[in-house]
Amino acid sequence: MTRLAQTLGLTEFQTEILATVRQFVDREIIPNAQELEHSDTYPQAIVDQMREMGLFGLMIPEEYGGLGESLLTYALCVEELARGWMSVSGVINTHFIVAYMLRQHGTDEQKNYYLPKMATGETRGAFSMSEPELGSDVAAIRTKAKRDADGDYVINGQKMWLTNGGSSTLVAALVRTEEGAAKPHENLTTFLVEKPAGFGEVVPGVTIPGKIDKMGYKGIDTTELIFDNYRAKATDVLGGTPGRGFYQMMDGVEVGRVNVSARACGVAIRAFELAARYAQQRTTFGKPIAQHQAISFSLAEMATKVEAAHLMMVNAARLKDSGERNDVAAGMAKYLTSEYCSEVTQASFRIHGGYGYSKEYEIERLMREAPFLLIGEGTSEIQKTIISKGVLRSYAL
Repeated sequence: MTRLAQTLGLTEFQTEILATVRQFVDREIIPNAQELEHSDTYPQAIVDQMREMGLFGLMIPEEYGGLGESLLTYALCVEELARGWMSVSGVINTHFIVAYMLRQHGTDEQKNYYLPKMATGETRGAFSMSEPELGSDVAAIRTKAKRDADGDYVINGQKMWLTNGGSSTLVAALVRTEEGAAKPHENLTTFLVEKPAGFGEVVPGVTIPGKIDKMGYKGIDTTELIFDNYRAKATDVLGGTPGRGFYQMMDGVEVGRVNVSARACGVAIRAFELAARYAQQRTTFGKPIAQHQAISFSLAEMATKVEAAHLMMVNAARLKDSGERNDVAAGMAKYLTSEYCSEVTQASFRIHGGYGYSKEYEIERLMREAPFLLIGEGTSEIQKTIISKGVLRSYAL
């Protein structure tokens, strides 16, 4: 039997990239993840090596200095990185959502200015939709941008849950503008906010208060962002036309949901690897516990879920690459992979017994990371809403 989560039909270049990333994960990430995670330390040395490998430019077109690879290639790389440590994959997630949004919706000037620096990792992206009282109701955004007499904007409000909020240097922020549209989501605009990395008032009118302490997903900074009379130019509007922000963000979130699916696959694969290894090493009643039917059945269920999750993620990525609408496929993949990841991780934890509760064992960390995937880029309940609406469009009476 082949190893789990193999992908058919890859090019030779894709296969080489994945082999390189996997070796990097085994050599540099897995041996260091426990110490970095427990101390909540940003993995700067690992990030620097990722820059040298060209991973920050993976999906950026070659004309802007990137590798010009597909979403599928990116997702498979994310799967490998998350297998090593989910936080490392989170470093590039928001970066690629912003790069994708620029590639798809930016003006020529915005593409020429940002994408070459994003390809090298010199500029690092984060994106911001959520607010403290917003949840999944994106159209209810309160942060506002008002136009002044010069045609520029003054932005005030508070944003929440920015992954890489402190370490990023470019934030794509969704705020409300006064477009006079009847539908609330047509009054939303994406602004490109440049800032230095760090905390405090990083530029006049923009404050990153500090890191939010989390149960898991350590090492990577999750922050708030406060606008206090921040002045933005009309040229900072993504695409140059206000009122298009909701559509731009939803396009980016589809990429984000494929990313979360890939991360869930990576965590599930690692949980299975740990369980399979432990079950063959640990003996009870004179034989390895893997030979007890209860454990062998559990491993069989875990392996099947890992394989099914991987196939759903690959399908969603390939559909997005084809240019077809993939909101349902991405929603299905994100829903299934995150739920299966949680189940596989818990099963691995049970196989480890009391040792799984010890911080010396890697499965303890995975138990704190897996729950994030159930809520990141939209909860399972939101995915079900998207899926049901999409399916009923095709089966309408």
